Amino acid sequence: MRTGPAREKYEVVAEINMIPFIDIALVLLIIFMVMTPYLVKEQIKINPPKVKTKGMDVNKRELVQINVTRDGAYYINGEAVPADSIDAVVQRRLKDPENQQVVVAADKDVVFDRVVQAMDAAKRAGATKIGVEVKHDDVTRRGARK
Repeated sequence: MRTGPAREKYEVVAEINMIPFIDIALVLLIIFMVMTPYLVKEQIKINPPKVKTKGMDVNKRELVQINVTRDGAYYINGEAVPADSIDAVVQRRLKDPENQQVVVAADKDVVFDRVVQAMDAAKRAGATKIGVEVKHDDVTRRGARK
Protein backbone atom coordinates (compact mmCIF):
# COMPACT_ATOMS: atom_id res chain seq x y z
CA MET A 1 0.00 0.00 0.00
CA ARG A 2 1.51 3.22 -1.12
CA THR A 3 0.78 6.51 0.38
CA GLY A 4 3.09 8.66 -1.66
CA PRO A 5 3.23 9.53 -5.32
CA ALA A 6 3.35 6.65 -7.81
CA ARG A 7 6.83 5.54 -8.71
CA GLU A 8 7.99 3.10 -11.30
CA LYS A 9 5.95 0.00 -11.88
CA TYR A 10 8.85 -2.32 -10.97
CA GLU A 11 10.95 -1.19 -8.08
CA VAL A 12 13.66 -3.04 -6.14
CA VAL A 13 12.62 -4.44 -2.76
CA ALA A 14 15.53 -3.83 -0.42
CA GLU A 15 14.46 -6.07 2.50
CA ILE A 16 15.31 -9.72 3.09
CA ASN A 17 12.52 -12.20 3.69
CA MET A 18 13.68 -14.22 6.74
CA ILE A 19 10.77 -16.69 6.85
CA PRO A 20 12.25 -19.28 4.41
CA PHE A 21 15.62 -19.08 6.18
CA ILE A 22 13.99 -19.74 9.57
CA ASP A 23 11.98 -22.65 8.14
CA ILE A 24 15.12 -24.33 6.77
CA ALA A 25 17.03 -23.74 10.01
CA LEU A 26 14.26 -25.33 12.08
CA VAL A 27 14.04 -28.36 9.78
CA LEU A 28 17.81 -28.86 10.03
CA LEU A 29 17.64 -28.50 13.81
CA ILE A 30 14.97 -31.20 14.02
CA ILE A 31 16.99 -33.53 11.77
CA PHE A 32 20.09 -33.11 13.94
CA MET A 33 18.08 -33.60 17.14
CA VAL A 34 16.61 -36.86 15.82
CA MET A 35 19.85 -38.26 14.38
CA THR A 36 22.27 -37.41 17.22
CA PRO A 37 21.23 -40.22 19.61
CA TYR A 38 21.65 -42.81 16.84
CA LEU A 39 25.08 -41.51 15.84
CA VAL A 40 26.35 -41.44 19.43
CA LYS A 41 24.92 -44.89 20.14
CA GLU A 42 26.79 -46.38 17.18
CA GLN A 43 30.13 -44.88 18.26
CA ILE A 44 30.07 -46.23 21.84
CA LYS A 45 30.89 -49.93 21.62
CA ILE A 46 30.18 -51.71 24.89
CA ASN A 47 29.80 -55.35 25.79
CA PRO A 48 27.73 -55.51 28.96
CA PRO A 49 28.63 -58.25 31.44
CA LYS A 50 26.47 -61.32 31.80
CA VAL A 51 25.87 -63.01 35.13
CA LYS A 52 25.39 -66.72 35.60
CA THR A 53 23.75 -67.79 38.83
CA LYS A 54 25.66 -71.08 39.01
CA GLY A 55 29.10 -69.48 38.83
CA MET A 56 31.91 -69.11 36.35
CA ASP A 57 33.49 -71.91 34.36
CA VAL A 58 37.02 -70.86 35.27
CA ASN A 59 39.86 -73.17 36.16
CA LYS A 60 41.10 -71.83 39.51
CA ARG A 61 44.69 -72.89 38.82
CA GLU A 62 44.79 -70.85 35.59
CA LEU A 63 43.21 -67.76 37.14
CA VAL A 64 45.29 -64.70 38.11
CA GLN A 65 43.50 -62.92 40.95
CA ILE A 66 44.42 -59.28 41.69
CA ASN A 67 42.96 -58.03 44.99
CA VAL A 68 42.93 -54.34 45.88
CA THR A 69 42.27 -53.63 49.56
CA ARG A 70 40.64 -50.56 51.07
CA ASP A 71 44.02 -49.00 51.92
CA GLY A 72 45.24 -49.47 48.31
CA ALA A 73 47.47 -52.52 48.80
CA TYR A 74 47.73 -55.04 45.97
CA TYR A 75 47.68 -58.83 46.35
CA ILE A 76 48.22 -61.11 43.38
CA ASN A 77 47.06 -64.67 44.07
CA GLY A 78 47.41 -63.97 47.80
CA GLU A 79 50.94 -62.52 47.56
CA ALA A 80 51.44 -58.89 48.68
CA VAL A 81 52.90 -56.85 45.82
CA PRO A 82 54.18 -53.25 45.88
CA ALA A 83 52.37 -50.89 43.53
CA ASP A 84 55.43 -50.25 41.38
CA SER A 85 56.05 -53.94 40.59
CA ILE A 86 52.53 -55.06 39.65
CA ASP A 87 53.44 -55.23 35.96
CA ALA A 88 56.34 -57.63 36.52
CA VAL A 89 54.41 -59.93 38.85
CA VAL A 90 51.39 -60.15 36.54
CA GLN A 91 53.72 -60.80 33.60
CA ARG A 92 55.32 -63.69 35.55
CA ARG A 93 51.95 -65.17 36.56
CA LEU A 94 50.47 -65.07 33.06
CA LYS A 95 51.74 -68.22 31.40
CA ASP A 96 49.18 -68.13 28.55
CA PRO A 97 47.93 -64.53 28.15
CA GLU A 98 45.53 -65.44 25.31
CA ASN A 99 43.57 -68.04 27.31
CA GLN A 100 44.28 -67.22 30.94
CA GLN A 101 41.82 -64.98 32.77
CA VAL A 102 42.70 -62.10 35.08
CA VAL A 103 40.14 -61.12 37.71
CA VAL A 104 40.37 -57.84 39.62
CA ALA A 105 38.60 -57.87 43.00
CA ALA A 106 38.49 -54.59 44.88
CA ASP A 107 36.96 -53.37 48.10
CA LYS A 108 33.88 -51.22 47.51
CA ASP A 109 35.54 -48.22 49.22
CA VAL A 110 38.81 -48.37 47.27
CA VAL A 111 39.79 -45.43 45.06
CA PHE A 112 38.83 -46.30 41.49
CA ASP A 113 42.26 -45.23 40.25
CA ARG A 114 43.77 -48.29 41.97
CA VAL A 115 41.40 -50.64 40.12
CA VAL A 116 42.28 -48.99 36.81
CA GLN A 117 46.00 -49.40 37.56
CA ALA A 118 45.49 -53.12 38.22
CA MET A 119 43.52 -53.58 35.01
CA ASP A 120 46.08 -51.59 33.05
CA ALA A 121 48.90 -53.76 34.42
CA ALA A 122 47.06 -56.88 33.26
CA LYS A 123 46.52 -55.36 29.82
CA ARG A 124 50.19 -54.41 29.50
CA ALA A 125 51.13 -57.95 30.47
CA GLY A 126 49.17 -59.19 27.48
CA ALA A 127 45.97 -60.43 29.13
CA THR A 128 42.99 -60.50 26.80
CA LYS A 129 40.41 -61.76 29.32
CA ILE A 130 40.05 -59.31 32.20
CA GLY A 131 37.12 -59.49 34.60
CA VAL A 132 35.89 -57.70 37.69
CA GLU A 133 34.72 -59.69 40.70
CA VAL A 134 31.56 -58.67 42.47
CA LYS A 135 29.88 -60.09 45.53
CA HIS A 136 26.15 -60.57 45.92
CA ASP A 137 24.53 -59.74 49.23
CA ASP A 138 22.03 -62.12 50.86
CA VAL A 139 19.08 -59.77 50.29
CA THR A 140 19.57 -59.99 46.52
CA ARG A 141 19.77 -63.76 46.60
CA ARG A 142 16.59 -64.09 48.65
CA GLY A 143 14.76 -61.70 46.35
CA ALA A 144 15.75 -63.73 43.30
CA ARG A 145 14.24 -66.93 44.73
CA LYS A 146 10.80 -65.46 45.31
